[in-house]
Amino acid sequence: MMRRKNWILRMSTSALVAEKVWNDIESTHSVSDEQLSILHFLFGKNLERAMRIVDQKGVKRMLGHPSGRSIFQVVGESKRKEEYLCFPQHYCACYSFFYDIVNRGEQLCVL
Repeated sequence: MMRRKNWILRMSTSALVAEKVWNDIESTHSVSDEQLSILHFLFGKNLERAMRIVDQKGVKRMLGHPSGRSIFQVVGESKRKEEYLCFPQHYCACYSFFYDIVNRGEQLCVL
């Protein structure tokens, strides 16, 4: 039981640090080397894969009117270039979401 509590505490701390970094990036519209280093420490290989997808223009934001809600259409890195719908902070239809988030409890999935 104590081990699980420690894991939850670490996960919560990581989530708070990540949220702070994301908010700073969003407010300045730029990313520093220090911020990248922190995010890489938190997310490792998943951050690298996500950045490749963004660099390859594999993310399209779809905005609903009048609600203002967003979903994202993401082209995965597989050879088939499958497209997935991702609901921010809630769900992604890709295999990585199920494997990394649901099964392993990581905080970021990458297609």
